[in-house]
Amino acid sequence: TIAGGNGAGSGMNQLSNPLSLCIDGNQTVYIADYSNRRIMEWKYGATAGRVVAGGKGGGNRTDQLNYPVHAIIDRDRNNLIISDYMNKRIVRWPRENGTGG
Repeated sequence: TIAGGNGAGSGMNQLSNPLSLCIDGNQTVYIADYSNRRIMEWKYGATAGRVVAGGKGGGNRTDQLNYPVHAIIDRDRNNLIISDYMNKRIVRWPRENGTGG
């Protein structure tokens, strides 16, 4: 198990309906955690992840996601590009501070 595996939930070691993932050059995995409305970052060998986007309830504020389905890494700008399904938008989210898209 690379990420999750501790039952469905919103804990930092849990996922709820993970839909897609991408991996950066350091083998860090970014997961679209659909039902938790967040993007999780799991470092190689970690037993828990951290929220890098969303996770503040469903909504359309710049610090919220509403059912994210996919994220890719924009290496040139050090951002995540996220497909935010229920908000019908694609957002650019900074990987460094994770405060808003």
